Amino acid sequence: MTADIFRPPPRQNQGVTAEVPSTAKAPIRRIAHLDMDAFYASVELLRYPQLKGLPVVIGGGRRRQDDVLDQGADLPVASFPRLKDYTGRGVITTATYAARKFGVGSAMGLMKAAKLAPDAILLPVDFDEVRRYSRSFKETIAEIAPLMEDRGVDEVYIDFTGVPGGQREGGRVLARLIQKSIFGKTGLTCSIGVAPNKLLAKMASEFNKPDGISIIHTEDLQDKIWPLPCRKINGIGPKAEEKLHRLHLHTIGDMASQTREWLIDNFGKSYGAWMHEAAWGRDDRPVVTESEPVSMSRETTFDRDLHAVRDKAELGEIFTWLSTKVADDLQRKGYVGKTIGIKLRYDNFKSVTRDVTIDHFTADAKVIRLHAGQCLKRVPLDKRLRLLGVRVGTLARLEDLAPDQLKPGKGVAAKSRSADSAPVMDQLF
Repeated sequence: MTADIFRPPPRQNQGVTAEVPSTAKAPIRRIAHLDMDAFYASVELLRYPQLKGLPVVIGGGRRRQDDVLDQGADLPVASFPRLKDYTGRGVITTATYAARKFGVGSAMGLMKAAKLAPDAILLPVDFDEVRRYSRSFKETIAEIAPLMEDRGVDEVYIDFTGVPGGQREGGRVLARLIQKSIFGKTGLTCSIGVAPNKLLAKMASEFNKPDGISIIHTEDLQDKIWPLPCRKINGIGPKAEEKLHRLHLHTIGDMASQTREWLIDNFGKSYGAWMHEAAWGRDDRPVVTESEPVSMSRETTFDRDLHAVRDKAELGEIFTWLSTKVADDLQRKGYVGKTIGIKLRYDNFKSVTRDVTIDHFTADAKVIRLHAGQCLKRVPLDKRLRLLGVRVGTLARLEDLAPDQLKPGKGVAAKSRSADSAPVMDQLF
């Protein structure tokens, strides 16, 4: 296929009209996606440099006073807690690259991970330290390239287009400067992808991890993007990939070879149309710097379809993890919300959402999980699930609210207190 790969082909049989030639050529759009390398784990390795190069898993909850870890940062490696000794329903927040070689990764249950990497070192999450380093690396970026979109604790989009040096070597010069500046200030590494849009920049940031820079130009689509597996597109999960494989589509180029109408017929109007645009590398989303969020959410697509009854324990761990991540996002950005909801996608690709508005604003993980769990009672759970999400809306800045707007009514408070002790079946999962 030959075409202008980021724009639709020109219309045919149009009359010729005179155009005044432009004397100032607009700069080529260059968008960067920066992703900190194994961020939570890397922050801990700054504290415990003796663990560098070893399989380390971060998860299991917040950092608490621990008899072992409280002894100091110069602990011998043999003294650290091991994954095989963990008992509970916690999930992995992140893992070092050495641990990932064993097949463990984010959102995986710690008990399952212990079977894959029993001797991996297990450390709890230190959210205060993570937030401190998150602020630090973002402040460093803002001093160099101020048009930045915050996408979470460890990743951002940056508009290089009009920044001095942003066009040199396709953005590589500016990306290298940002990498060196972040490492000099924090001791942490990051990977950066630079491309004409967000979609391709995010894909490119994964090409040379860790501590890598990858550049994608418009003309690179067929050589660098189309040979990749379909799932490399952010938004195509394992179940969509499985269906694509059944339809004999294995690469992004295979997707691009299909018509928009064919993809819509097989994947639905919205998702199919998006798949066609994504396969052709089209994405017009701007880098948004200072917008007020309407809601905050976290969702995950499972490696395999899960059943609400047979996989209740695993779903419960993931549900708790998602609720905690949303609460962390709210607290880190200074927001609270009062509309709590869920999103499910079934194995037939149908999606359903439900939400409830409570009588007070919150950013508390237990409250979010409690009311999100109640929303589950309003959806059918007879089909297997491929995606689960938790959302908090009707947001307000914490600093703008009066204290009584954060206080629940008696009924809500009572439910919140009993959330941990409620039977699993009552909470569904």
